[in-house]
Amino acid sequence: MKNILVKFLKYLTKDEEKVEICQPEPQQESTSKTEVEEKQLIVESKKQNKKKAKEPTEVRRKKPREGEIVKIDPRDIRDVMEIMEVPFLALSKKRTAPINYESSDGSVKVKISGHPPHYVASIYDWDIILFVASKMQEVINSKSDIPPRTLIVPRHELLKSLHKHDGKKEEKDLRASLSRLKLTGIETTIRNEDGRYDAGFGFLDSWGYTNRKDVKEFRITLSQWLYDGICRNGSLLKVRPEYFKITSGLKKFLYRTARKHVGNKNDTWEFSVEVLYEKSGSEQEFKKFKYKLKK
Repeated sequence: MKNILVKFLKYLTKDEEKVEICQPEPQQESTSKTEVEEKQLIVESKKQNKKKAKEPTEVRRKKPREGEIVKIDPRDIRDVMEIMEVPFLALSKKRTAPINYESSDGSVKVKISGHPPHYVASIYDWDIILFVASKMQEVINSKSDIPPRTLIVPRHELLKSLHKHDGKKEEKDLRASLSRLKLTGIETTIRNEDGRYDAGFGFLDSWGYTNRKDVKEFRITLSQWLYDGICRNGSLLKVRPEYFKITSGLKKFLYRTARKHVGNKNDTWEFSVEVLYEKSGSEQEFKKFKYKLKK
């Protein structure tokens, strides 16, 4: 089982580098010393002009305002590590039963509940949070300011990053996902280990959609708990953009679990199928879960 996960992870995280080698064009030999000197002067002049043209001008970054649009590299997708191996999300799209999880030592407790008639937020809905977290990481990397808790995202940019078509059905699916992310209730001891307070919250505080002829964009406001988790130093882990192409909820869970344990140092780990089953929060019986792992 461990070898299967490792191979699966390596397949999705393999780096592809292309190196282009440019060969200089052969130059014809000059017939006189004067011509050689003239050509050398022309070449030097061209090199200096090219060098000046290539020199980057210093750009002063503006501080991002609340709701500002931030562009990201599609290869720079991030996930929240503390949510990658604990069952905060349903593996199926139509789960209504709550998720209850407690670690073996009792230090980590999670309770996730839906808001009828809406389903519990799923691992498919979480793709939107990966996109938002990546935008926030871009602001953090620029060192211009702390990222805003509310982001405005053009519909076409969001759908393109999630490897989806820009159509009415996809827009409807995004609306439903955002509703589940807002309405799903969370109770957890994560970042509240001493249990000093009780609180309930969702992944989002609010969301909205502007649909005009010239503007089609989503406005997404993270909950304070999720926002604080994303902004913590070293809290995000890079994942491959091909992750969005995984259509199985179980395979998405396996990738995220393996990616979390491997980290940035390609560490190894050991686990049992029983522990994996507990971390998945799956509604299926254990024997069915184990059977699907073998497929």
